[in-house]
Formats: sequence, structure tokens, C-alpha cells
Amino acid sequence: MNKANIIGAGPILAILATAAVLYALYAVFFVAPIEATMGFVQKIFYFHVGSAINMMLAFALCGVAGLVFLVTERAGSRVSRVVDAIGVATAEVGVTLGAIVLVTGPLWARKAWGTWWTWEPRLTLSLMIFLLFLAYLALRAFAGSDRFGRGVAAGLAVIGLPALYFIHFAVQRWGGAHPQVVYKGGLNVPGMKLAFFASVLAMSLVSVALIVIRARQELNNRRLDDLFLSLDAGEGT
Repeated sequence: MNKANIIGAGPILAILATAAVLYALYAVFFVAPIEATMGFVQKIFYFHVGSAINMMLAFALCGVAGLVFLVTERAGSRVSRVVDAIGVATAEVGVTLGAIVLVTGPLWARKAWGTWWTWEPRLTLSLMIFLLFLAYLALRAFAGSDRFGRGVAAGLAVIGLPALYFIHFAVQRWGGAHPQVVYKGGLNVPGMKLAFFASVLAMSLVSVALIVIRARQELNNRRLDDLFLSLDAGEGT
């Protein structure tokens, strides 16, 4: 893939994501029936699960990018720059999706359990991983171009990888009140299945589009910083 194709990937993904979101909204509100027990509030499920899946994927990719950065950073290769940009982009997208998860979850819980929040395993771990990558972003912003600071932030992202495993298996391992709608056959109605897969696809395309655009922006910022530094060094000689 040449440079022109890479540059054009962001807008194309953005168009596809927009179309997918519009279709998902149609499927959720006009195709999927209203659930008998929870009523209209059940439709939060489609946005909540799609955001949660892509949040974990974004954080996982951020952790892997951090690991690759730690391995390649000393060599100063282009790979380290690319994975550093991917780490920043995936962390920002993951934190955004995490905010959606932590807002829609209590809205569901209020209707299902009669309370906004319970300290059950999956909810607690989701909050912890959200705060961990929020700290990663704060540290990464504070570090700026400092190599040591970027390395510490990358290490923090790597620490988040085991936590993602526990989030996925929290309900099976430790129990808890968190519903298992997808794994327990709760989507038996064709309209609900369509809305679910459409919303997951839409959130996936949105996440990929944002990551590609943000990573490219971060790389461009690094190039500008290098240009300013080289010009400043040239003027000083």
C-alpha cells in the first residue's frame, strides 16, 4: 500500500463508519422489537456491548503497541514511531469507548437491578482498566517527546493486558450479577440479532476510522516536531 492509499484510508473509513452507524440506529430503533421485561431501556444493550467489545480491543492493541515500542525504541527505528502513534490513538479511542460503557452500564443497571452501580467483578475491573489507560494518556501527554516518559507510559499500557483477560472471564471465574445475554442465548429474535451485529460492526468501523485518523495525526505531529528541531539546530550553528 503506497502513501496515497494510506492517506485516503481515513476518509474512506469515516464514510463507511457513518453509513454503518446510520444503519445500526435504524436496526436498533425500528427493526429490533422492544424487550418484554426491560422495555425500551433494553436498547441500551446494543450500544453498550458494541462499545465494550471495541474498548477491550483498543486497549489490547495499545498494550501490544506499548510492548513493541519498548522492544524497538532503543534502536530509534521507524517502527517505534509508528507503534507509539498507534498506542496513543488506541488509548484515546479506548478511553472514549470506556466512557460510553461506564455511562450506559449504570443506565442499564438502574432498570435491571434498581441501583446505578454495584461493585461486581466485571464492572469494577472495567472501571480500573479505564482509569489505568486514562493515566497512560495523562503520562503520555506530560512526557511529550521525552523518551523515558514515553517508555514509562508504554510500560503502563503493557500492564493493562492481563487486566483485559480478567475482564473477559470475570463473570465465569468470579460470578457476579453482570448479564451474559450473548453467551446465554438471549438474542433469539432475528430483529435483535440484526441490531446487535449491526451495532457491533458500526462501533468497530468507528473505532478503526478514529484510530487511523488519530495515529496519522500523531505521526504528522512528530514530523513537525522533528522539522522544528532541525531548523532550530540549523539556526544555532
